Amino acid sequence: MKILKKITLFIIIISISLNLMFNTKFNAFANPNFDFNDTSVANVAVLLSSPNDLFLLQLKQNLEDIQKEHKNIRFTFYYGNDNISLQYETLDSILKSDIDLIIASLADTSEDVLENVILKVKPKNVPLILENVSPEVVSKVLNYYNKVAFVSSDSKQQGIYQGQILVDLWNNNKNALDKNNDNILQYVLLQGKEDNPAAINRTRYSISTINDSGIETQQLALIDGYWLRELAKEAMDSLFLKYDGKIEAIIANNDAMAIGAIEALQKYNYNKGDKAKTIAVVGVDGLLEAKNLIDKGFMTGTIILDPKAEAELFYTIGMNLIHNLNPIENTNYKIVNGEIIIPYPYDKYITI
Repeated sequence: MKILKKITLFIIIISISLNLMFNTKFNAFANPNFDFNDTSVANVAVLLSSPNDLFLLQLKQNLEDIQKEHKNIRFTFYYGNDNISLQYETLDSILKSDIDLIIASLADTSEDVLENVILKVKPKNVPLILENVSPEVVSKVLNYYNKVAFVSSDSKQQGIYQGQILVDLWNNNKNALDKNNDNILQYVLLQGKEDNPAAINRTRYSISTINDSGIETQQLALIDGYWLRELAKEAMDSLFLKYDGKIEAIIANNDAMAIGAIEALQKYNYNKGDKAKTIAVVGVDGLLEAKNLIDKGFMTGTIILDPKAEAELFYTIGMNLIHNLNPIENTNYKIVNGEIIIPYPYDKYITI
């Protein structure tokens, strides 16, 4: 009888111990104060669509700063030269290595491409973060893989704020915009890429914001500048001559194209400080070079997108995915239409 009691007691003790061990392990991942620094170094592949995108270069720098600060993550960067075929090849190579997470800014975010990318990654069971995919595409591929997260900025809001800069200028100093006094704002639109969701929204809502305020507009030209400074510069060089003083504003989907446009204008002694020879130019990103041009009065304004905020989001949701947690576990991030929204400040930076 004593032996039976001892055996029973031993079984109870073992059961309690195993239960405590299980709960401790579970709580380590569920605890909002879980320290990622207690883990081994995570190898993360970052696929960037282009080496010439100035904002992506700032994002890269901020990810490198996170790597220096946290020590538990190692980023390796791969450039796609705006070519999805090259990114496919890069992805195939990455998946043959020891990788813990993939973050991808793809040159093409169409449904077929996203399906292909996800189905390449899924068999390897590697978490995947995809950036700036349209909500329509997200809704179609969201359930293909339970370790994929979609990240996007509020490009609609960016377009609204960009349009508002020109609305405010029109209302406060109409002569600075309506140079021919016809009560119509004649503009050139420098679009990032025709099929890019962010470019589409920035274009659509910047113009609708101006029109909704009661200002009549006339689009002189819409140019696909592929987010690039040099392409915007070349386009504006010829457009300036073609429209011979009719351009009153240049609306660029990003700062790089806005800067390129200003370089073209300055070739003709415009946008060098003389208000009579200044064409309003607005961008998006808040690049330091754009801010400097705004401070000098050469550029009208930009919308600030903070690459540090984006880098921190990638780090946080990436580590959550690596540890099999919900990507927004213990964060204030919000999911809208299946996408985690980057909490940019969206501040306007304008000429004082």
